[in-house]
Amino acid sequence: MLLIQTLFMNLSGIISISGQSGLFKIISQTKTGIIVEPLGGGRRFPVHGAQRVSSLEDISIYTLEEDIPLAEVFDAIFKTLKGKEAISPKSSADELRSFMEECLPNYDEERVYNSDIKKVAQWYNLLLSEGLFEQKEEKKKEKKAKKEDTQEETAEDK
Repeated sequence: MLLIQTLFMNLSGIISISGQSGLFKIISQTKTGIIVEPLGGGRRFPVHGAQRVSSLEDISIYTLEEDIPLAEVFDAIFKTLKGKEAISPKSSADELRSFMEECLPNYDEERVYNSDIKKVAQWYNLLLSEGLFEQKEEKKKEKKAKKEDTQEETAEDK
């Protein structure tokens, strides 16, 4: 039997607001915008339709093959760092690049900027500190073991 650990992360309702540091959780919707609350607690405030808002569900990172959703990038970072905190967003450009290379080896170095890596590291650390990562263990049988079991059953039936 093979034991596989998967990471469950729900990024729905978590947004980034241009000009504001940190991440925010959508609380409710109004006629002219949304009401948000900073992750980690804080005072709720309205965000109007004219402000630039990005949902983390809709953000992806460029790789050499295809764009990878941010949830999968966070999963790769979590597995690489074994659930520990990521590099500081204030690290040097070379350290940030080597961090990204370690966690996501096939990222597109030309289209992913240092500022993007800083945001990913900052957001990952914030989500980790808020406990929004959940590990689930799944038990799966290997194909060979399953095949052997069925062969043994047929041999017993004869």
